[in-house]
Amino acid sequence: MCGGRGTRLDSDVEKPRFEISRRPMVDYVRDALAESRVDATYAVVSPNAPETHAHLRGEMAVIETAGEGYVADLTTALDAVETPVLTVAADLPLLDGDVVNTVLDAAEGSTSVRVPAALKDALGASTDEEGEWVPTGVNVVADDEDSVFRSYDVRLAVNVNHRSDVALAERLLAPRTDASKPGGNVEGNDGS
Repeated sequence: MCGGRGTRLDSDVEKPRFEISRRPMVDYVRDALAESRVDATYAVVSPNAPETHAHLRGEMAVIETAGEGYVADLTTALDAVETPVLTVAADLPLLDGDVVNTVLDAAEGSTSVRVPAALKDALGASTDEEGEWVPTGVNVVADDEDSVFRSYDVRLAVNVNHRSDVALAERLLAPRTDASKPGGNVEGNDGS
Protein backbone atom coordinates (compact mmCIF):
# COMPACT_ATOMS: atom_id res chain seq x y z
CA MET A 1 0.00 0.00 0.00
CA CYS A 2 1.85 3.06 -1.24
CA GLY A 3 -0.66 5.69 -2.24
CA GLY A 4 -0.51 7.98 0.78
CA ARG A 5 0.33 11.66 0.85
CA GLY A 6 2.28 11.58 4.10
CA THR A 7 0.77 14.74 5.56
CA ARG A 8 1.89 13.84 9.10
CA LEU A 9 5.52 13.84 7.90
CA ASP A 10 5.11 17.51 6.89
CA SER A 11 7.12 16.99 3.71
CA ASP A 12 6.83 17.92 0.05
CA VAL A 13 7.88 14.34 -0.78
CA GLU A 14 5.24 11.63 -1.10
CA LYS A 15 5.32 9.35 1.95
CA PRO A 16 6.45 6.16 0.13
CA ARG A 17 9.27 8.13 -1.51
CA PHE A 18 10.34 9.79 1.75
CA GLU A 19 13.97 8.83 2.29
CA ILE A 20 15.27 6.94 5.29
CA SER A 21 19.07 6.62 5.25
CA ARG A 22 19.06 8.01 1.69
CA ARG A 23 16.58 5.42 0.32
CA PRO A 24 12.85 5.78 -0.30
CA MET A 25 10.85 3.88 2.33
CA VAL A 26 8.98 1.95 -0.34
CA ASP A 27 12.28 0.47 -1.57
CA TYR A 28 12.90 -1.15 1.82
CA VAL A 29 9.45 -2.73 1.72
CA ARG A 30 9.84 -3.82 -1.91
CA ASP A 31 13.18 -5.48 -1.07
CA ALA A 32 11.73 -7.21 2.01
CA LEU A 33 8.95 -8.71 -0.08
CA ALA A 34 11.43 -9.80 -2.76
CA GLU A 35 13.55 -11.54 -0.06
CA SER A 36 10.49 -13.34 1.30
CA ARG A 37 8.58 -16.25 -0.14
CA VAL A 38 5.76 -14.00 -1.36
CA ASP A 39 4.84 -15.15 -4.89
CA ALA A 40 3.73 -11.88 -6.49
CA THR A 41 3.99 -8.28 -5.36
CA TYR A 42 1.77 -5.38 -6.39
CA ALA A 43 2.24 -1.70 -5.68
CA VAL A 44 -1.12 -0.17 -4.77
CA VAL A 45 -0.87 3.47 -5.85
CA SER A 46 -3.22 6.42 -6.04
CA PRO A 47 -3.38 9.86 -7.66
CA ASN A 48 -1.98 11.16 -4.34
CA ALA A 49 1.41 9.58 -5.12
CA PRO A 50 2.25 10.02 -8.83
CA GLU A 51 6.02 10.05 -8.19
CA THR A 52 5.77 6.76 -6.30
CA HIS A 53 3.81 5.30 -9.21
CA ALA A 54 6.53 6.44 -11.65
CA HIS A 55 9.28 5.15 -9.32
CA LEU A 56 7.78 1.64 -9.16
CA ARG A 57 6.51 1.37 -12.74
CA GLY A 58 8.40 -1.38 -14.53
CA GLU A 59 9.72 -2.84 -11.27
CA MET A 60 6.50 -4.42 -10.08
CA ALA A 61 2.88 -4.76 -11.08
CA VAL A 62 0.79 -1.74 -10.17
CA ILE A 63 -2.82 -1.53 -9.00
CA GLU A 64 -4.24 1.97 -9.36
CA THR A 65 -6.86 3.22 -6.91
CA ALA A 66 -8.90 6.41 -6.62
CA GLY A 67 -7.02 7.62 -3.53
CA GLU A 68 -10.14 7.91 -1.40
CA GLY A 69 -8.47 6.61 1.76
CA TYR A 70 -6.78 3.48 3.02
CA VAL A 71 -9.89 1.33 3.38
CA ALA A 72 -11.32 2.29 -0.03
CA ASP A 73 -7.94 1.79 -1.72
CA LEU A 74 -7.46 -1.56 0.03
CA THR A 75 -10.90 -2.68 -1.14
CA THR A 76 -10.00 -1.77 -4.73
CA ALA A 77 -6.72 -3.67 -4.44
CA LEU A 78 -8.37 -6.75 -2.96
CA ASP A 79 -10.88 -6.79 -5.82
CA ALA A 80 -7.93 -7.07 -8.23
CA VAL A 81 -6.21 -10.10 -6.63
CA GLU A 82 -7.07 -13.48 -5.19
CA THR A 83 -6.93 -14.13 -1.47
CA PRO A 84 -5.15 -14.93 0.70
CA VAL A 85 -3.01 -11.85 0.28
CA LEU A 86 -0.42 -10.13 2.44
CA THR A 87 -0.92 -6.37 2.74
CA VAL A 88 1.98 -4.18 3.78
CA ALA A 89 2.14 -0.42 4.32
CA ALA A 90 4.99 1.39 2.60
CA ASP A 91 6.10 3.06 5.85
CA LEU A 92 7.92 0.06 7.39
CA PRO A 93 11.61 0.55 6.49
CA LEU A 94 12.85 -2.03 9.03
CA LEU A 95 10.89 -4.83 7.38
CA ASP A 96 12.90 -7.70 5.88
CA GLY A 97 12.24 -11.05 4.27
CA ASP A 98 12.66 -13.04 7.48
CA VAL A 99 9.97 -11.14 9.36
CA VAL A 100 7.62 -11.35 6.35
CA ASN A 101 8.09 -15.13 6.31
CA THR A 102 7.44 -15.28 10.06
CA VAL A 103 4.13 -13.48 9.53
CA LEU A 104 3.20 -15.86 6.70
CA ASP A 105 4.03 -18.86 8.89
CA ALA A 106 1.92 -17.53 11.77
CA ALA A 107 -1.09 -16.44 9.73
CA GLU A 108 -4.31 -18.31 10.35
CA GLY A 109 -6.86 -17.04 7.87
CA SER A 110 -7.27 -13.28 7.92
CA THR A 111 -4.62 -12.11 10.35
CA SER A 112 -3.96 -8.72 11.88
CA VAL A 113 -0.31 -8.34 12.90
CA ARG A 114 0.13 -6.36 16.10
CA VAL A 115 2.91 -5.27 18.44
CA PRO A 116 2.64 -4.16 22.07
CA ALA A 117 2.06 -0.44 22.51
CA ALA A 118 4.66 -0.71 25.29
CA LEU A 119 7.29 -1.75 22.73
CA LYS A 120 6.53 1.28 20.56
CA ASP A 121 6.68 3.47 23.67
CA ALA A 122 10.02 1.97 24.74
CA LEU A 123 11.46 2.59 21.28
CA GLY A 124 10.04 6.10 21.08
CA ALA A 125 7.96 5.18 18.01
CA SER A 126 4.77 7.09 17.39
CA THR A 127 1.40 5.41 17.44
CA ASP A 128 -1.96 6.78 16.46
CA GLU A 129 -3.79 3.78 17.91
CA GLU A 130 -4.93 3.03 21.43
CA GLY A 131 -4.84 -0.26 23.24
CA GLU A 132 -2.33 -2.75 24.60
CA TRP A 133 -1.61 -4.24 21.14
CA VAL A 134 -1.49 -1.91 18.11
CA PRO A 135 -1.61 -2.62 14.36
CA THR A 136 1.65 -2.75 12.42
CA GLY A 137 0.54 -2.09 8.87
CA VAL A 138 1.04 -5.77 7.96
CA ASN A 139 -1.98 -8.02 7.56
CA VAL A 140 -3.06 -11.18 5.84
CA VAL A 141 -6.47 -10.98 4.17
CA ALA A 142 -8.20 -14.30 3.53
CA ASP A 143 -11.69 -15.73 3.42
CA ASP A 144 -11.27 -17.52 6.77
CA GLU A 145 -11.92 -16.42 10.34
CA ASP A 146 -10.09 -13.39 11.69
CA SER A 147 -7.08 -13.92 13.93
CA VAL A 148 -4.34 -11.82 15.50
CA PHE A 149 -0.61 -12.49 15.40
CA ARG A 150 1.15 -10.76 18.28
CA SER A 151 4.82 -10.01 17.81
CA TYR A 152 7.55 -8.34 19.82
CA ASP A 153 9.68 -7.86 16.69
CA VAL A 154 11.07 -4.33 16.44
CA ARG A 155 11.06 -4.62 12.64
CA LEU A 156 7.26 -4.49 12.78
CA ALA A 157 7.04 -1.74 15.40
CA VAL A 158 8.37 1.28 13.50
CA ASN A 159 5.95 2.88 11.06
CA VAL A 160 7.35 6.18 9.86
CA ASN A 161 4.47 8.60 10.31
CA HIS A 162 6.16 11.57 12.01
CA ARG A 163 9.58 13.24 11.85
CA SER A 164 10.55 11.62 15.16
CA ASP A 165 10.03 8.21 13.53
CA VAL A 166 12.52 9.13 10.79
CA ALA A 167 15.39 9.51 13.28
CA LEU A 168 14.38 6.31 15.06
CA ALA A 169 14.25 4.29 11.83
CA GLU A 170 17.62 5.64 10.70
CA ARG A 171 19.20 4.78 14.05
CA LEU A 172 17.80 1.24 13.98
CA LEU A 173 18.76 0.77 10.31
CA ALA A 174 22.34 2.01 10.83
CA PRO A 175 23.85 -1.41 11.68
CA ARG A 176 22.16 -2.95 8.63
CA THR A 177 23.23 -0.21 6.21
CA ASP A 178 26.76 0.06 7.67
CA ALA A 179 27.31 -3.68 7.25
CA SER A 180 26.49 -3.49 3.54
CA LYS A 181 29.15 -0.85 2.88
CA PRO A 182 32.68 -1.93 1.91
CA GLY A 183 34.65 -2.22 5.14
CA GLY A 184 31.41 -1.83 7.09
CA ASN A 185 30.86 -3.37 10.47
CA VAL A 186 29.45 -6.88 10.32
CA GLU A 187 28.11 -8.51 13.45
CA GLY A 188 30.92 -10.51 15.01
CA ASN A 189 33.59 -8.68 12.98
CA ASP A 190 35.91 -6.63 15.16
CA GLY A 191 37.62 -5.08 12.14
CA SER A 192 40.92 -6.92 12.58
